[in-house]
Amino acid sequence: MLDRRTLLAAAAASSMLAGVRSPARAALAATPDGEGARLTAIYERIYDMLLDQDPEFATALGADKGDRAAAKAKLADRSPAGIRKGHDLYRYGLKQLATIDPAKLSGMDLVNYETFRGPWEHYVKAYDTFSYGLHSWPEPHPVTQLSGTYRSIPDFLTNQHGIANAADAEAYLARCADFAVQLDNETGRIQADHAAGIIPPDFVIDRALGLFESIMAPAPDANILTTNIKAKTAEIPGDWAKRCAAIVQGKIYPAMQRQAAELRAVRPRATHDAGVWRLPKGDEYYAYALRFATTTGMSAEEVHQLGLDRMAALTARADAIFKQQGMTKGTVAERLNALGKDPRFLYPNTDQGKADLIAKLNEQMQEIQRRLPEAFGRLPKAKCDIRRVPPEIEAGAPGGYYQIPAADGSRPGAYYINLRDTAENPSWTLPTLTYHEASPGHHHQIALAQEATGIPRLRRLPAYSVYTEGWGLYAEQLADEMGVYENDPWGQLGYLQSYMFRAARLVVDTGLHHFRWSREKAIAYYNDSLGTPEASNITEIERYCVWPGQATSYMVGQTRWVAIREKAKAALGDKFDLRAFHDTALSAGAMPASVLESLIDRWVAAQKV
Repeated sequence: MLDRRTLLAAAAASSMLAGVRSPARAALAATPDGEGARLTAIYERIYDMLLDQDPEFATALGADKGDRAAAKAKLADRSPAGIRKGHDLYRYGLKQLATIDPAKLSGMDLVNYETFRGPWEHYVKAYDTFSYGLHSWPEPHPVTQLSGTYRSIPDFLTNQHGIANAADAEAYLARCADFAVQLDNETGRIQADHAAGIIPPDFVIDRALGLFESIMAPAPDANILTTNIKAKTAEIPGDWAKRCAAIVQGKIYPAMQRQAAELRAVRPRATHDAGVWRLPKGDEYYAYALRFATTTGMSAEEVHQLGLDRMAALTARADAIFKQQGMTKGTVAERLNALGKDPRFLYPNTDQGKADLIAKLNEQMQEIQRRLPEAFGRLPKAKCDIRRVPPEIEAGAPGGYYQIPAADGSRPGAYYINLRDTAENPSWTLPTLTYHEASPGHHHQIALAQEATGIPRLRRLPAYSVYTEGWGLYAEQLADEMGVYENDPWGQLGYLQSYMFRAARLVVDTGLHHFRWSREKAIAYYNDSLGTPEASNITEIERYCVWPGQATSYMVGQTRWVAIREKAKAALGDKFDLRAFHDTALSAGAMPASVLESLIDRWVAAQKV
């Protein structure tokens, strides 16, 4: 959930809410009495408790300095006690919120209260209901092809643990040693799960075991942890690489082997059933996962039908563009598949080809950045790097993802693209991926929230997938509305295929976990509907199997963003200002869909004054 002061100060409001008239700012004004201040104090205290409890979170935000410098040598506690401690933090937060009278709140203080009160109640109820799969978000199995310490910590240490001096290098080695401890903590948890019948599907275990083999294949001195510290300590005296290799050989690899051995031992008991319905209270678990992902009360049937409806409309739009380009034979999926194999649009699957692809993404990034003032009055200060997903984990990783910048500005945001095979990324698909992951998508929204000074620090985190992923998908539409594909029908097809991809997720996620589809039926649906490579489709379907509900947040969130915008446009008519709408919504931080709608409703009312 966390891959994660009140109202904008008067001095900052005019710049942070550029284009918003004073009545709108007044509508978001702070609560005049002390109730809002008490609420902010609660959130600030919880934020500090989060930093103290999770050293990796502290590093991710650049907060492992000064009084928290010791955090840089530690990892988050993945033992059952550590998980319970995380749950207890939400219980504590909920008790604190119970001391606040919402009737005494207004403006941004009310937004702050509503953002967490309802969701935290659902989280705590889930902790009391389910005995598994609630570490941070609904994820039934701690170790899969997409999750687990074995893959997250090397990525974390390589990309987020900075090394500027000997103390940082010592902290890195301490974390490497703790890595082995946390692997064993996690192994203990999955052993308990397996004993209770909470076992991943057979294909998930097989994929994870393949990744274990790949990660442990290099000699200790060639492991990414060793090569990383060697590169970062080139000018820092000390035998850092040698010491790291010894930890890899003596502690990390043996702990990985123990975890892999547990997966191999349980493999004969695994079934091929893909959905969480097979688990204890599985139907209830999926209902919780859907609510967690969408922050709505939509049923699985409603989500499924939304996906089918959107797929029909998007397919028709793609068909029309194909016909305009003279491509009329076959289904839309077959034509998309043929377009994806067209040599005109493929980069060579070589180091040079991958470098050229990254260079093209940077060009697209620069061009969209130039045009952002057309739709936004406020732009983020943080930069965004474009990087390749580390080869060691690319086999099981999604096609692209975003890493938040450090809150102190010491590390930029990063948009990662999976280049395991450049055939999965024909050039006509790339622009919309950039608009989703970087600008005006995730980087734009998350960096702005981090840089906000008028909301509590806890509210600056990308906590709600329906808001953040919904915004990422909305950003793709916004780029289209800005005319980026005006002379690029192939890029327009890439945009439509991206939307079809997210609509299809609604169909297959509910299909797998509610309607009890098999893995193979879901893959066949993707093959028949999207025109994307089967290998990519398999990776995606297996993702939904281990992250139930998460994939529904994109399209559900996008539909809510658009509906809220169109409602505001209808109410304001000529007074509607797109830049002001975006700045108002993004300056308030991530929130549930219903809270966003309430926020914009109050903004609209203020605009009418």
